[in-house]
Amino acid sequence: MVQYGTWRPYVGSDAILLAVALLIIGAALAYLGTRLRHPVGVDRPGKVVGAFLVVMWCLSLATFLIAVSTYLKALYQQYGDVTLPTSPVSPITALSGLASFAIIAYLSRHHGVRSALGSAIVGVIAAPMIFELPFDLIVAGRTYPPMPATQYTLLFFLPLFLVEISSFSLLTLSPLTKLSKYTLFSLAAMFFVFAVWALFGFSYPSSQIPFVLNAVSKVLSFASATTLFLPQAESPTQ
Repeated sequence: MVQYGTWRPYVGSDAILLAVALLIIGAALAYLGTRLRHPVGVDRPGKVVGAFLVVMWCLSLATFLIAVSTYLKALYQQYGDVTLPTSPVSPITALSGLASFAIIAYLSRHHGVRSALGSAIVGVIAAPMIFELPFDLIVAGRTYPPMPATQYTLLFFLPLFLVEISSFSLLTLSPLTKLSKYTLFSLAAMFFVFAVWALFGFSYPSSQIPFVLNAVSKVLSFASATTLFLPQAESPTQ
């Protein structure tokens, strides 16, 4: 029976190849983490460019919501009264978001309330997208879209990719955003969990093992975003 809102698991050699690819990505990130001696900052955009980034994020989000509405309308028209499953990981995502917001705001408190809240907001916006971008690339071709399948898959995922990329761009609005070795290590850990998940088919989290792996990788994505705002250690005096 087709479960709309889920995806087909990987099996056999496809699961092994996916696991190997994810393991390589994780190993590469871990290696880069060992090589990164000092955090790398990003150039903060000016007010005009910053406003443009916010507008682009809002437009991409609106476009995605319209695409989802069109997608679901076609799904109901073609297959009747479809009941979509609820995400069992949603409570963990919400709790991770609240925890990350509080931690980032606390880490940024010495820079003023405005910087602390702004950093927490953009950090929490970007955090789930750290999980979603690789996740969506993995499952995009394995969902159960309306017909024609290719067009509706693109209708759903292309705006979603724009939301994810534009969410990352918002990180440049905070003067405190810096890529550190801890960020790379956290990302590596997320991909390692992805690799284990792939060995179990990267299947929908309706059973215990996929649920745990999905939840752990989601928490690691929020941890990765939080590490972007770690305070800088003072250089030792000579």
